Amino acid sequence: MNKLRAFCTSRPHFWYQLYWLLYFVWFFWLDRTVQPRYILWCPLDGVIPFCEWFVIPYCSWFVLLGAVLWSLWRHDTPSYDKLCLMMFSGMSFCLVTYMILPNGLQLRPDPAALGRSNPALALLEAIWRADTANNVCPSIHCQSAAAMALAYSKSRLAAGRRGRQVLAWCWAGLICLSTLFTKQHSAIDVVCGLALVVPWYFALYRRRAPSAPRSR
Repeated sequence: MNKLRAFCTSRPHFWYQLYWLLYFVWFFWLDRTVQPRYILWCPLDGVIPFCEWFVIPYCSWFVLLGAVLWSLWRHDTPSYDKLCLMMFSGMSFCLVTYMILPNGLQLRPDPAALGRSNPALALLEAIWRADTANNVCPSIHCQSAAAMALAYSKSRLAAGRRGRQVLAWCWAGLICLSTLFTKQHSAIDVVCGLALVVPWYFALYRRRAPSAPRSR
């Protein structure tokens, strides 16, 4: 017990993860109770084909989430704090948006009409049963993936390690693409989700060069 107490005292920032309790209750309550008033679509959505195998990178979001949160929490607390700030504030903003501007999609294909059956399609159908096509813009999947990539690539774990930085952004980019190919999101949702991370880049990571002293 003393070891556990000492561990919690030395790592108090771990309790930021209690936000997930609020998030999941809030998200699924909205998912089940709020009906969309705005159906989103853009021409790009009609060009992107459906491919159920993109459900693999789509689900890899959970792996990225656990890996980045754990590594930053253990080895770079300031970067962990920045990630939690970016990600959790963005998620809350998305949920509030869903309440004010209820939106949804009509992009998902009829699995029976596809004429095929495979493990990827079965997994995607299970996701569709649990997660309706309501409350999609901005995309929380894309917003959080970009926040994780930004926080990790700017952390001391990736400092001077170009390969790790590229891997983080490529992984996040693949996750964003997967939301389009699985028809989980419209391109509009993806752009809006990514846009939520941009202000945090300037607020947390962009440092102005010190101005030169004025000559008299």
